[in-house]
Amino acid sequence: MNDDNLIIYEEEIEKIDSILARMLKGAEAKCALLVDKDGHLITRQGFTHSLDTTALAALLAGSFASTKEIARLVGESEFSVLFHQGKKDHIHMSLVGDRSIMAVIFDDRTTIGMVRLYAKETSIELGKIFSSLKSRAHVGAGLTDEFTKSANNKLDDIFQD
Repeated sequence: MNDDNLIIYEEEIEKIDSILARMLKGAEAKCALLVDKDGHLITRQGFTHSLDTTALAALLAGSFASTKEIARLVGESEFSVLFHQGKKDHIHMSLVGDRSIMAVIFDDRTTIGMVRLYAKETSIELGKIFSSLKSRAHVGAGLTDEFTKSANNKLDDIFQD
């Protein structure tokens, strides 16, 4: 298993959803998506029914990947916040920890300043959840020699000619 893969249980998803919902309410934004850097949607909150969230998640990750190269060309390691302004809807994207991207979609009922404020606070809270997940994954990550030997013996018994 790759060290970059984390298993997120329902309990953590509920916490993440609660944090995102609170951020949406405070920032008066339309919706939020939490995406891993590989482009997989982790969770979403708000009014996402009209969005193709699968495609959006992949494109958000691609946007951050290409922007990382732009940052490198100008002497930065990466840009942690991206902002796209449209005629009616806007997207604020920010890194959460070292593996996730939070995208907040909002309109003119709020300001970029409010979204940035709440997104920054939310990123810190989500970062703590991901840190605890990462440390918990490392605690139980290794298989004991006894288990490995037992599993190999069982497989030999099953597939014995």
